[in-house]
Amino acid sequence: MARHNTTEILEALASEIGEEVYMDIAKWHLRLSDAHLHTVVAEQLYPMLTSNSLDEDKVLQVLRNIPIKIGGGKREIPLLDLLPMQCQVNLMDILEKYQRGM
Repeated sequence: MARHNTTEILEALASEIGEEVYMDIAKWHLRLSDAHLHTVVAEQLYPMLTSNSLDEDKVLQVLRNIPIKIGGGKREIPLLDLLPMQCQVNLMDILEKYQRGM
């Protein structure tokens, strides 16, 4: 994981987030990659990794600030509200792994 190319690291991070983290909607699991949200999440969380400021509360705040439109855009729900607890744990594990590798 000792890659130095920011683009490669960001793409790998987004890919892993996209495969391991999903939204639970009426017991349907929609992976962030299928919802085209994995890159957005990775891009917003990556600066925490590079500045060694990874903190669970900050990560949750980022997820809280990503709006997910539902009902054709009639309403918005924070991404955090759609992620099961296990996915939040998985996301933190992924972020910690990448931070250790930097």
